[in-house]
Amino acid sequence: MKYHHHQHQHHNHTPQQDLKHHKHLEHLAEAGVLAAGAYALHEKHQIKKDPLHAHRHKIAEEVAATIAVGAAGFALHEHHLVKDAKHRIKEEKRHHHHHHF
Repeated sequence: MKYHHHQHQHHNHTPQQDLKHHKHLEHLAEAGVLAAGAYALHEKHQIKKDPLHAHRHKIAEEVAATIAVGAAGFALHEHHLVKDAKHRIKEEKRHHHHHHF
């Protein structure tokens, strides 16, 4: 299995490539927030619907809610990397225009 590591200083990615990459990860994280949040709500409903297994549903709800919070944190992290890439693109364009006479 290939693991994803963020070590931008070791790669020669353009800011445009970074922007695309981090936007993609941000959207995946947002989808994770929605999915985990929906599952947490489902499990919360199951507590009332299936009182015999309420403890199991409560644990599943809490795990799903924790995953949703983690995914939200990752989405926020990626959002900051998107903003950074946009800033680098803007700086690149600003420097590019200053060198043409």
